[in-house]
Formats: sequence, C-alpha cells, structure tokens
Amino acid sequence: MLLYLHGFRSSPLSFKARVVAQRMAARGRAEELVCPQLPASPKAAMELALGVAAGRPEGEDLAIIGSSLGGFYATWLAERLGCRAVLINPAVDPLRNLEQHVGVTTEYHSDKPFEFKREYIEELRDLKVAHITRPERYFLLAATGDEVLDYRDMVAHYAGARQHVIEGSDHAISEFPEYVDEVLDFCLAPPCW
Repeated sequence: MLLYLHGFRSSPLSFKARVVAQRMAARGRAEELVCPQLPASPKAAMELALGVAAGRPEGEDLAIIGSSLGGFYATWLAERLGCRAVLINPAVDPLRNLEQHVGVTTEYHSDKPFEFKREYIEELRDLKVAHITRPERYFLLAATGDEVLDYRDMVAHYAGARQHVIEGSDHAISEFPEYVDEVLDFCLAPPCW
C-alpha cells in the first residue's frame, strides 16, 4: 500500500497527489494508492492514517509519501510503523509556522471551510520527531527555492537519509512529474531491512 498525505489546507486534489495517482495508474498499480482527505486536527489526521494502514491486507508492505505538513505526519508514522517514507518539502517543525494560521479559511482546492484551532498546535507538538531512526527508510525531495519552508532544515533533519535537493523550484515543486518515478521507485522497492 502507498499512502499519500497531503499538506496543510490541501486535499487529494493537489497537484502532486494527482501526479502520483496518474503515475500509479500508468504502472498498473492504482488500487495500491490511498490518498485520504486529512482533517485539520493533527490527532484526527493521524488516527485516520493509522486506521488506513491497519486496514491493508496482511503482509502487504506500506510506504508513505508526505508533502509539506504531510511530510511531518509521514515522519511520525514511519517511526511508529517502521515503514519507508518519502518527504516532499516537509515541514520539519510546523510549530514555527502554523500559529499564524489559527482561524477559519478555506481549503486550497475548494470553497470548503477549513478551521485550524489553537489546540491543534499542541497536537502537533505531540507528533514531533526530534531525530529519525533508520535513515535508510527515508527519501527527502527538497527544493532550495521553497518559498514556505527552509530546505536546510529538511536536509539537517533527515541527515543520513537518501536526499535529492533540487536547485531552485518552489514549495509545490512545480516540475514534480520529472521526479515522480524516482519517488515511486523508492516507495515500491522491496524493503531492504
């Protein structure tokens, strides 16, 4: 199973989620991809993700792709479940950035209301992974031109992991179709541990 976790205020309709879905379909593996709509509550989001992971067929490998805040979540899940994870411009410490987003707005891909409550900051604190274990489980795809998050924090946090640092680009990694096969090859390879 491949679990895709979108970013803050995002959805399964995000550009990267759609690129992954299209490429999985082209590989004849569309049924292995799960990309749920994550609730605003980090705790509820992780309960949902754990439920999805627990529902996979017995013996089926799990890999996670997480983008931005989804990368923060993917790290927590990979540490908890012992699976591999690809982090795409991940939020290393969202406690720094998300305080300013407390309140009601809309999702990026719809007019649906999105409320980020102050208590969610504490929920994020509970999910923070200070140091990754088993760096071989991780693949970081980071862009030096990320206008939202500092790629240097990502590189330092995922030290020892496989890393592909893109010169330039942006937070969305607008040219993601160029990298999706590298991401999927890492996710879908047999476990090496």
